[in-house]
Amino acid sequence: MMLHLFIKVEGIVQGVGFRPFVYNLAYKNSLTGWVNNNSEGVYINIQGMEKSINNFIDELKNSPPPLSKIENINIKELPLENFKSFSIKKSEFRKNKITLISPDIATCSDCLKDIHDRHNRRYKYAFTNCTNCGPRFSIIKSIPYDRCETTMGKFTMCSNCESEYTNPLNRRFHAQPNACHNCGPHLWITDNSGNIIEMPQDNIIDWTIQKLKEGNIFAVKGLGGFLLVCDGHNDNAVKELRKRKRRPDKPFAVMMSDIDTINKYCYVNEKEYNVLTGIRKPIVLLNKKNKYKLPDSIAPNMKTLGVMLPYTPLHELLLSEDLDTLIMTSANIYGCPIEYENNSAFENLNNIVDYFMFHNRDIYTPIDDSVVRYMCGDIRMIRRARGYVPDPVNYSGIENILAAGPDMKNTFAIGLENYIFLSQHNGDLQNVETINNYKRNIRHIKDLFSFKPKFIAYDAHPNYESTLIAKDMNIKKIPVYHHHAHIVSCMVENKLKDNVIGLSFDGTGFGTDKCIWGSEFLICNKKRFQRIGHLDYTLLAGGDKSILEPWRSGVSYLISTGENLNKENQYFSLIESIFGSNGLKLSTMINKKINCVKTSSMGRFFDAVSSILGIRKFISYEGQASIELECCIPDNYSYSDKTEDHYDFNIISSNGEYIIMPYKIIHGIISDLKENVKISDISWKFHNSIIAFSVKLCEKIRKEYFINDIVLSGGVFQNKYLMENIVDELRKLNFKVYTHKYFPSNDGGISLGQIAIANEKIIDDIK
Repeated sequence: MMLHLFIKVEGIVQGVGFRPFVYNLAYKNSLTGWVNNNSEGVYINIQGMEKSINNFIDELKNSPPPLSKIENINIKELPLENFKSFSIKKSEFRKNKITLISPDIATCSDCLKDIHDRHNRRYKYAFTNCTNCGPRFSIIKSIPYDRCETTMGKFTMCSNCESEYTNPLNRRFHAQPNACHNCGPHLWITDNSGNIIEMPQDNIIDWTIQKLKEGNIFAVKGLGGFLLVCDGHNDNAVKELRKRKRRPDKPFAVMMSDIDTINKYCYVNEKEYNVLTGIRKPIVLLNKKNKYKLPDSIAPNMKTLGVMLPYTPLHELLLSEDLDTLIMTSANIYGCPIEYENNSAFENLNNIVDYFMFHNRDIYTPIDDSVVRYMCGDIRMIRRARGYVPDPVNYSGIENILAAGPDMKNTFAIGLENYIFLSQHNGDLQNVETINNYKRNIRHIKDLFSFKPKFIAYDAHPNYESTLIAKDMNIKKIPVYHHHAHIVSCMVENKLKDNVIGLSFDGTGFGTDKCIWGSEFLICNKKRFQRIGHLDYTLLAGGDKSILEPWRSGVSYLISTGENLNKENQYFSLIESIFGSNGLKLSTMINKKINCVKTSSMGRFFDAVSSILGIRKFISYEGQASIELECCIPDNYSYSDKTEDHYDFNIISSNGEYIIMPYKIIHGIISDLKENVKISDISWKFHNSIIAFSVKLCEKIRKEYFINDIVLSGGVFQNKYLMENIVDELRKLNFKVYTHKYFPSNDGGISLGQIAIANEKIIDDIK
């Protein structure tokens, strides 16, 4: 019996070899008809014997291309037609229909073989790709995903590439960025004065390797932007890069030639191995080995090293047996977005680098490297960008909402046709360049998906740049509180609907009482929240200055400790001995409440302890004081709930809330300092104290409100020791604990929570 079916496949089915897969599947089963890309996904018009059609559908469902992600298959039977063969038809574009787009994918093993094979015509070709790998999101201008709608549209394929592109049996069949030495993008080198270094294309890679080995610093145009590159074994080169980039402490990421090299310098477990060698190849934070050391200047005062494997042919070619580790850090001016255009990169980076490696494949959408870390038995997202964006979240019933995101570690999000799309990491909205980049990325996503928002969700903080931008938009506005958004982002990721106990620990977030929150115990769902507990408020002088100057938090906590323990004179003397005359001046400001804000921030509590211990009184990157405080804990130390292994604390009840009084913790730390207890032991006991009071307060809340589900969110939960031990202790008490995995617990996940909360408010208004 003959059948004629029309099949609509929705999901990530463009730019992943889906049409050639369908073509070959139809050919194998002797079927006729056609397939094409369109704004809804892929259409398949298929005709043939019933048994063959059933085989076709079975393989379509169960064995699609590895990079595809099928969300839905709709099948409709039609009257028979007179098809003579099976063909790939021209793509169609229909307005107001959504097409999912693949992220940029790391170079596949077949393409790696091509660039290392002396007899292959793509030997040492830095832009080799196929349907299974290569650039996608970073080069797409509009959909459907065809070559003319990408930055590769300006390159006309040679006859050999055209033959591959049109041959359904070739793995480069309809690979939109397909190119070779003869017809595709090419490299060139200039010095930092703009002079082109003349040489044959074949010599560029070897010449660059030699210059890197000599200690030179390069700006290399990569997949999603420029990267600053130098020899990871050359301490002088690394220090010179720090000096020129004005980045004294923040760790550099490194790219290593292969997994064996990574194993030489770092510990790698099975899950870390899988993500390092997978199709996305993010930066993975790995524990360092002490036996084989790279220069300490790469990641000062850190136990971990951010490591990735080559994810483009260019990176693969730059690494060699005697140059197996390269610094690969985003090329930008301090606080600005990653450079991605040739002219702008030269203007802004020529005082940092010795040489530029340019190419002429334009980057349409700049995107940073993603960062992940193994915690609590799994890989967890720290920064979500290349390789993961724009993969969406399925979310039934989502309205057309734009979520503006926060100001720090910004991402925005859009809701459209049962999907939520989170943007790539946009950085901190603290200067014109980053704000303009943020606005540009919003415009691009709106254009790409033909998205017209009806509502905008934004942070309730009145002075956030993202809030001001949102308020300028002529659509209905929905403010969302920061810490509620944190918890709901994790609820969305874990598909939770009912009330949970939410622990939202971070550095800064605007609260309902107009104070700065950050140690919040909430009872909440997607619609509303109730604040149940938090750290006692302290006064911070100078507001946001305290973020960059942890000593300000230290002074504040010493004053509060003296007041609460009736030891004002003793702690006044301590302030002078630890922080000098500046500490005394700040004390006066705090006592007179000059330019002070009240805060319950957990991040500032960590900063205070770090500064009191002399670890960090000033920082050069966000979270440095807290990160280095955690790094003091020896690897062989584990959590202990014995009273001698953590500092004492009080939890009191006031006006319907539980208040954690941390002053005995500070007093215990001061006492240990006087007894010359090791800083490592003090840090360990401090972390244990946070774990102890968090668990104790969760028990109190469960007993009072009969809620057993706990959600952890906020940037403080990137602290591995804290996160793993809080989770373990809560699970020992039979709590169900939910954490982030695919989206960051830091502010990079806020927009996901914003959009879900706004959607609930819209639904309520409709009802």
